[in-house]
Amino acid sequence: MQIIGIATGYHLHRILNNLHCPLDYPVRLAQLSRTPIPPIPQQPIPPQPTPDTPRIRALPIVDNGEPLVPASLAPEQVLARPRYHLEGLPGALPECFVREGVWTRLLAAAAALPTGHRLVLFDTWRPVGLQRWLFERFVAECEEHEPGAGLEQAESFVSRPMADSQTNPPYHLTGGAVDLSIVDPRGRLLDMGTDFDTMTAASHTRAFEDAAAAGERTIRDNRRLLYHAMIDAGFVNLPSEWWHYDYGDQLWAWTRDEPQAIYGAARPTFRWGAVP
Repeated sequence: MQIIGIATGYHLHRILNNLHCPLDYPVRLAQLSRTPIPPIPQQPIPPQPTPDTPRIRALPIVDNGEPLVPASLAPEQVLARPRYHLEGLPGALPECFVREGVWTRLLAAAAALPTGHRLVLFDTWRPVGLQRWLFERFVAECEEHEPGAGLEQAESFVSRPMADSQTNPPYHLTGGAVDLSIVDPRGRLLDMGTDFDTMTAASHTRAFEDAAAAGERTIRDNRRLLYHAMIDAGFVNLPSEWWHYDYGDQLWAWTRDEPQAIYGAARPTFRWGAVP
């Protein structure tokens, strides 16, 4: 456990390779604690295709049956901060639930971050009622900025709730979609250029790839850090939202050219009570 406190994931294999003899463990551990850890190399975010919603929704779903699990039980790696619940939105839960396979991959992504940095989840599994509420608000917000184009703009950011959410589930209803960012060792959110859920062109994942100013380059590098940690862990990104990543759902299957999605509509279960 002390090793992980010094360097996680990305450098762990180097630590283990250095610890050949248990007798000199304290000496080697002290040396490692004084050795600065180099930053992870920055790689550009590549261009991404615009999601083809009709083709995505036509993909078959063969659910693998993984349960939804709470994401708040390993705060040393992943923080859960359910924004919609904190902001009092109707139907929002005080916990972030994800599929078991998503949780495993979130831990892998967190382990790839620089020492002391952690992932922070804003939203994960989302009930249909909340999805509908959000979609209607986003349509109204987009309509204010560009009358007549609100519906089209909103759909580029938020899945429209379908009449049959079991056959065509919004991504968040599957437990495979996550909205997240990164916090530094002092608990401060890295600057990503926009807030979570900001429906503007600046929220597009590659919006700062051609940044020239120093501040914008910082935003670019922060987004690259999140993007590559998540992609390397097996997720795909929604190009219009730097914070949105998917695994196992129809968007993931379409982006990865998989024959089918492995996550359909899901619902957390409780001993007492039910999801509203």
